[in-house]
Amino acid sequence: MAIEERSGARGLSAREAAARLRAEGANELPRGHERSLAAIAAEVAREPMFALLLGAGLLYLVIGDLGDALVLLAFATISIVIAIVQETRSERVLSSLRDLTSPRALVIRDGARQRIPGRDVVRGDLVVVGEGDRVPADAVLLTAQDVAADESLLTGESLPVRKLAGAASAPAARPGGDDLPVVFSGTMVVRGQGVAEVIATGAGSEIGKIGRALGTIETEPPVLRRQTDRLVRLLATVGLGLCTVVVLLHGLVRGDWLAGLLGGIALGMSLLPEEFPLVLTVFMVMGAWRISQARVLTRRAAAIETLGAATVLCTDKTGTLTQNRMTAAELSAAGRTFRVAGANPAGLPEEFRLLVEYAILASPREAVDPMERAIHALADAVPHPDWTLAHAYGLRPELLAMAQLWRRAEAGASYVVAAKGAPEAIAALSRLDGESLARMREAADDMASRGMRVLGVARAAFAGPEFPANLRAFDCELLGLVGFADPLRPSAAAAVSECRAAGIRVLMVTGDYPTTARAIAAEAGLAAETAVTGEEIAALGDAGLADKVRAATIFARIMPEQKLRIVEALKKSGEIVAMTGDGVNDAPSLRAAHIGIAMGGRGTDVAREAAAIVLLDDDFGSIVRTIRLGRRIYDNLKKAMGYILAVHVPIAGLALLPLVSGLPLILLPVHIAIIEMVIDPVCSIVFEAEPEESDVMARRPRDAKNPLLSPALAGWGLFQGAFVLAVVAAIYLAAVARGAGEDEVRALTFLSLLAANIGLIFSNRSFGASLGAALSRPNAALWWAVGATAVAAAVMLWWRPAGALLHFAPLDARELAVCGGAGLLTLLVPSLVKLLCRRRLAA
Repeated sequence: MAIEERSGARGLSAREAAARLRAEGANELPRGHERSLAAIAAEVAREPMFALLLGAGLLYLVIGDLGDALVLLAFATISIVIAIVQETRSERVLSSLRDLTSPRALVIRDGARQRIPGRDVVRGDLVVVGEGDRVPADAVLLTAQDVAADESLLTGESLPVRKLAGAASAPAARPGGDDLPVVFSGTMVVRGQGVAEVIATGAGSEIGKIGRALGTIETEPPVLRRQTDRLVRLLATVGLGLCTVVVLLHGLVRGDWLAGLLGGIALGMSLLPEEFPLVLTVFMVMGAWRISQARVLTRRAAAIETLGAATVLCTDKTGTLTQNRMTAAELSAAGRTFRVAGANPAGLPEEFRLLVEYAILASPREAVDPMERAIHALADAVPHPDWTLAHAYGLRPELLAMAQLWRRAEAGASYVVAAKGAPEAIAALSRLDGESLARMREAADDMASRGMRVLGVARAAFAGPEFPANLRAFDCELLGLVGFADPLRPSAAAAVSECRAAGIRVLMVTGDYPTTARAIAAEAGLAAETAVTGEEIAALGDAGLADKVRAATIFARIMPEQKLRIVEALKKSGEIVAMTGDGVNDAPSLRAAHIGIAMGGRGTDVAREAAAIVLLDDDFGSIVRTIRLGRRIYDNLKKAMGYILAVHVPIAGLALLPLVSGLPLILLPVHIAIIEMVIDPVCSIVFEAEPEESDVMARRPRDAKNPLLSPALAGWGLFQGAFVLAVVAAIYLAAVARGAGEDEVRALTFLSLLAANIGLIFSNRSFGASLGAALSRPNAALWWAVGATAVAAAVMLWWRPAGALLHFAPLDARELAVCGGAGLLTLLVPSLVKLLCRRRLAA
């Protein structure tokens, strides 16, 4: 009899299904809003630096200076292209959810089976599900034959859960736990078959609720990005205001509006700190490339620096701390135990071979269930390949055991019974006496206390010919117990220890049972006497939950929305939260956390798309390497920011000095564009490549509230800038005083500024190293930068078309020595001062 006939229903008619599809919509999630390329370009075009470059270029066009105009417009075009490339990275979370929730489905319509696209399944459809099928929508099982489903993507549980048939009017249930009648969209049927009536599709399903939560969660901007934006707005306001004042004064007092406009634009460009966000972008992109070499994918590069400030790491258990594969860890037979881990199947002691043989015989030859696959892994070959499967008994609520009857080729009509199931069920079939039952329970409890799932195995003989109605008719003999575990990742314990040494709290947040969670936590070095359960969290308000997350280490039987509540409670407590995960159930908390870290190998597409960082090798130890990199990036970013602040002082001073003194203009807009579009990005790459400081993982996490430019660092940058301004301004004034030509003065001053730039790079390489170490520390990018600057200077000075375009005259050897002396002074004097106050600078 077909399974749909036993269900007693013909399903919807084609007309009813079409009407519901029109009324309720397709079985998929709605698409999220995406910005168009034109919208991104419009946002970038509103940036002040782009406006200044464009304005200066147009001004040169008006006065007929085509060369300068083309150079400036080229710089403007380059800046907008770079920005657009960065902005066009988009999220694809809801697209991944749509793919996952729309498999092909086998439905019953008009009394016949039909294979239809998952998106066409509607509420009320009868869906036929069987071993290996992905469930297309939330549905209540009307008939079920030994059905088990893998719901790990929704619950985090490492084992499949049993399903029982129920009424179509059964109350709504949540994923997780055995003996429920509901199967959920996106989950996998690993055993049995059944017919289910669809009760929710698309956004109304459990996985759809997660999708809706993702759509409402705003990804929090990184701390450094917010700090940098505030700093840029402040300095830009001051710079543009000063620029306007200078233009007005120059035009009104001296009557030279053209010179005032060019000087004012140059001053505005020199004061506008557009390098801050540019450097931040370069650091993040280079950091993403660097960690990709260690098989860590960065989907949002800015998360790398935030990870260096992480104070709490919330880790899932299944697939994150553990390997997400069930293994037979321990055997117990005749009062003896055997640890299987790492053992060769051929090396099993003789007294355990019968236990393994019958455990395999009690399992399907082609296993799908993880525990049954683990049982098969205990043997080199399937035992008794010539035996024929004659009958099977599935799990039933009243007896949690299953058995298979095999006809032996050599024994005619006699059969061998192989049974496995819950220890108490196998004990009942074996009719153990009090003493034997106590020993079996003690062994089973010992395994369970260490986080294992335990199965009992028994055998019996049966002569036939009629198969009894249930297993209780057989006189079984207990052969022993098999304990299963999801093993800890080899690198997990060391990674947890290093995180804690770096001042980072590690919390386990899992959907698995408290006993299993505590056992794995203890193995990973997160021992805790108790675990906070999902039921406890459900009964807590926000204040009570805040108290729990401050004290607890393990959270077990946690539902998806509770993971999100935990992350939000930690964030409200001032923590910088990193969250790891691999299932669909982890996606909302991955996105809500400051840093979401997904497992790339075993993780779902949804988790990977929701996360900021993806570990391609699923190695928990990679998290520590990424934290180390994040701290190194922050250290080097502070060095780069100090340098940028320092170099802006002499640029602004040299742009302002002629305007207030009446002397010839030194730096035209094209010169400042060269400095800011060439020198600063190169120097950013140099600072990004600096080696990490020796104590990078011995410090506590930095306070995310501390400004990127601390008062000490700002003072240090201003001191360096003032010193460079004094040196270069002295060279400029001396050249004017001796009557040098305007182009010669401009070339001498500009080259002195370039040399001082190089000196500033060297003096800012480390807050703590000596001058000798700053000169000798390995950094290939530094020497490429020095070489590129020297080549560019030579081209500007001695290639006449470039010199004419920049209004430069050639310099003699004495003048070149003066430029070199400016760079040497910039290196020596600030380095000596730094040695006196390096501790305050590193704060």
